[in-house]
Amino acid sequence: MNLKQPYFVALDLDDPNKILNIANNLKDHVGGFKLGPRLLLRYGQEFSLKVAELAPLFIDHKFYDIPNTMLSSVKAAFDLGASFTTVHAACGPEALYELAKLETELNKIRPFKILAVTVLTSFSEANKPVHWQENSIEKAIIGLVEQATKCGITGLVCSPFEAKIIREKFPENYIVTPGVRLAGGDAGDQKRVMTPDKAIAMGASSLVIGRPIVNAEDPMSVVQEINKLCN
Repeated sequence: MNLKQPYFVALDLDDPNKILNIANNLKDHVGGFKLGPRLLLRYGQEFSLKVAELAPLFIDHKFYDIPNTMLSSVKAAFDLGASFTTVHAACGPEALYELAKLETELNKIRPFKILAVTVLTSFSEANKPVHWQENSIEKAIIGLVEQATKCGITGLVCSPFEAKIIREKFPENYIVTPGVRLAGGDAGDQKRVMTPDKAIAMGASSLVIGRPIVNAEDPMSVVQEINKLCN
């Protein structure tokens, strides 16, 4: 799936009018827009479809449940206009295999990509969950990527720091990297962050950039700066 620019703007604000204003202003200059539960649980289908009309929509709910519930949830995201949506790679091979089959079926209707989230960029070696304590974050991610790819899910989400090794091992996979900030920007709650140009150089297919854009006094000027770095 070709994007105008290799990144999604995460519309992580609470005011739907402000969000739609930003999206309308930026739609011709960015790759797409990302919506998460913060927005969709408040504003629902009508709002989602409005955003999807402007640019490719990435619905980011990171589904993690029993296989049947995940399949129903992914289909619901597709019906909300999503071109991309996320599931947790740790959901296991049964769910991943069924999700890959669903992705194939939905692509007969229009382009659609399921992205398997590996390890959240808010985790570091110092604060990672108990079930990853015996392995490094990198080793945990590689294991999750290997399993997802084997099951037929080739869209992945990881930090920029793991993108290079994943790209080397799985050159055909689609790699989305959050945790992207401009040089000197506030990392917020993200632990593994990188600038847009470096993330792409590390092997990212596309990026997720939110607060540096939507919290800016002039979002368009930030987008123009990012576009220079990405091209």
